[in-house]
Amino acid sequence: MCPTVDPRRPLDDILVMSETHSSDPLDSPSADDAADGFAEDRPAEGGLTDLAAPTDAVPVGEGAAARPKRRPADINRGVEIIREHLKTLPQTPGVYRMLAGDGAVLYVGKARNLKRRVTNYTQVGKLPVRLQRMVAETETMEFVNTHTEVEALLLESNLIKKLMPRYNVLLRDDKTFPHIMITKDHDYPQLTKHRGARGRDADYFGPFASAGAVNRTITALQRAFLLRNCADTVFAARTRPCLQFQIKRCTAPCVGRVSPGEYQAQVNQARAFLSGKSRDIQAEFADRMMAASDAMDFETAARYRDRIRALTAIQAHQDINVEGVVEDADVIAAYAEGGVTCIQVFFFRGGRNYGNRAYFPSHDKAAETDEVLAAFIAQFYENKAAPPLVLVSHALPELELLSEALAVRAGHKVELAEPKRGEKRRIVEHALTNAREAHGRRLAESSSQARLLEGVAAAFGMDSAPERVEVYDNSHIQGAHAIGGMIVAGPDGFIKNAYRKFNIRTEGAAGDDFAMMREVLTRRFGRAVKEDPERSLGSWPDLVLIDGGLGQLNVALEVFAELGIDDVTLVGIAKGPDRDAGREHFFMENRPPFQMEPRDPVLYFLQRLRDEAHRFAIGTHRAKRTKAIGKSPIDEIAGIGPARKKALLHHFGSGAAVARAGLADLEAVEGINRTVAKKIYDHFHPDG
Repeated sequence: MCPTVDPRRPLDDILVMSETHSSDPLDSPSADDAADGFAEDRPAEGGLTDLAAPTDAVPVGEGAAARPKRRPADINRGVEIIREHLKTLPQTPGVYRMLAGDGAVLYVGKARNLKRRVTNYTQVGKLPVRLQRMVAETETMEFVNTHTEVEALLLESNLIKKLMPRYNVLLRDDKTFPHIMITKDHDYPQLTKHRGARGRDADYFGPFASAGAVNRTITALQRAFLLRNCADTVFAARTRPCLQFQIKRCTAPCVGRVSPGEYQAQVNQARAFLSGKSRDIQAEFADRMMAASDAMDFETAARYRDRIRALTAIQAHQDINVEGVVEDADVIAAYAEGGVTCIQVFFFRGGRNYGNRAYFPSHDKAAETDEVLAAFIAQFYENKAAPPLVLVSHALPELELLSEALAVRAGHKVELAEPKRGEKRRIVEHALTNAREAHGRRLAESSSQARLLEGVAAAFGMDSAPERVEVYDNSHIQGAHAIGGMIVAGPDGFIKNAYRKFNIRTEGAAGDDFAMMREVLTRRFGRAVKEDPERSLGSWPDLVLIDGGLGQLNVALEVFAELGIDDVTLVGIAKGPDRDAGREHFFMENRPPFQMEPRDPVLYFLQRLRDEAHRFAIGTHRAKRTKAIGKSPIDEIAGIGPARKKALLHHFGSGAAVARAGLADLEAVEGINRTVAKKIYDHFHPDG
C-alpha cells in the first residue's frame, strides 16, 4: 500500500515515507490534472525569472554523493515499469512521481483515482510527444495516498516547488512579497516594511508587488500620519527628537512630544486608511483643515493640507481605479505566444492597486494556456494566503477543486472567477494588456541576448553560442573574510538561483588571489565531474570567464588539466591601464592577449557579466564581514542565549571583559547562577 499522509506535513517526512513505494505522474487530456503542467523540452536549467534559474541545477560545493548514471531512454521499458506498479496501485486519491534512473524527479502529478490516472501512461499511442519522452525516461515511480483530492492538489504543488521536476510547469521566481507592518506589542506602534514569516503581534497590509512600492507608500504614510519607523531599541535610547521629527514625518513619541492617546489616534487613522477607508480619512482631514482655517490657525491648516496631499500621492500611483468594484482581490492574467507564457499578477487591497509583477513559468511549448495558468496558481499560493477573490483571464479546468484547495491554505473562503463582462472584466483586460506587453518585451530581450551570445562565440572562437556562462571573482580585505563568487548567465539572462559563494578554506589561500581561484575552481568542477560526469543535468558551462589576467587564467588551465576537462572555453578578462572600462584585455590559451572595439555591444555585455560577478562577490564578502563584526566570544558558549549574553555585556561592557572576569564576578550578574558562571569561566580558562 502507498503511505497516506497529511499534505501539510513537512515535505522531508513525506519524501522519506514515499521512498519505499515508487510512483509517477501522467498528464492526459482528462481534466484530472488541472494544476499539473509540463516543462519545456530543453535542458534542466530552463526557465528564468527576471534573469532566472535552472531546473535541475546541482548546488556547487562539497558533500553530495554522485548520482547513478541514466540508462538510454526506452519507451517500452518505461511502459513495463509503469505496468508493474499498476498491479498494487489503489483506486484512491493521491500523488505520484516519475523518476529517472539517476533519481532525478521527472514529473509530479495528482489524481482523483491513482490507478486510473497512471493507467493512461501505458497507452503511449494516445500520449503527446513530450509525455512519450517522459515515459521513456521513467525508471521507477513513487506514490503517496491522500484522503481527498484537495489534499492531493495541495501536496502536488508542495512537491513541485520542492523537487522542480522538468516535465511540470515551474514557477521559479516565488519570493515572498513585502507588506506594511504596524506593530501591536508596543505603547507607540511602529510603521515599517516586513517580508517573511509573521511572527510578531502586528497588523500586516499588502502584499505589495515590489520593495519600491512599499517604500513609497510608507514614506507617504509617515507624512500623512506621522508614525515612527525606528526600531524599538533605537526608540528606547532616544533622548531628543530625530530628523524624522524635524522633517515632519513623526511626532517624536520617543521623547514624549505626543501622548499615548494622541499617537494611538494617528495609528488608528493609518490602519483605517490601509483597510480601504481612505475617503473617510481624507474627509476628516479636510474638515479639520477648514476648521483650523476658519479659526485663523493657518499653520495647523497647512499641516493638514500637506497630510491630505500625502494621501493623494498614494492614490495617484494607482494604474486603474477599482474602488467599489473589488476590495481585496488578486487579478491573474495569462498571455501565451511562441511557446512562452507571461502571467501578470495584480494585487488589490482595500480597493487600491498595490502593484503588479510578471512571471514567465517554464513549461512545454505545447501546453495549453489554461493548464499553465492553473498550475501557476496552485504553486503561487503555496507559501502565501489567497485573498477572498481571485479573478483570472481564462476558464480553468477543475476550478472548484482549485478554489477549495486555496481556501484550505488561506483559512477562509476563496472565490476563483473568470468574469465575462462588466467592471471586473475590465480589470482583467487591463491585466491581460500588461501581460501581452511584458511578453513582447521578454521576447525582444531574449532575441537581443541570443545575438550577444552569438557575438561572444565569434569573439572567442566557439563553435556555437554558449547556453551557460559562468563568471568567477574573489573578494577579501588583506585576506580577511575571503570569498569566491560564481555567477551564471544564459540565453534568458542571469540565472540567479545558480549563483554560488565559496568560503575559502585552504590554509594560507586567503589573500592569495591565485590560490583562492584554484580552490574555487577545484571545488566547483571537482564536484561537477563527480556528480554529473555525463553532463546530463545542465550544470556544466560552455564558457568560463575569470576576472583576472594571465596568472588567473593559467591557474584555471591547471585545474582543468588536473580534472581532465578539455572542452570548456576558458577566458581571463582583465581591466586595462588605470582600470578603465572599455580597455579590457582578454586572455585565452594558445592565443595572444587581445582587445575588442570600445563600442562593441559584445564588450559591454562581457563587462556586465564581469561587473555582476564583482557585485556578487563583494556583496557576499561584506555580508560575511558584517556578521563577523557582530560576533562575540560569548556566542561560542553553549547554553548562553540572547538574554544572558545581553546581561553579561551590560554588566562587563565587552566580550573581552567577560573573558577576563573571575568566577565570583560572573555570579554577580543578574540571571547567571553558579553553574552557568562555572561554564562561562571554564570556556575561557580551559586549563583552570
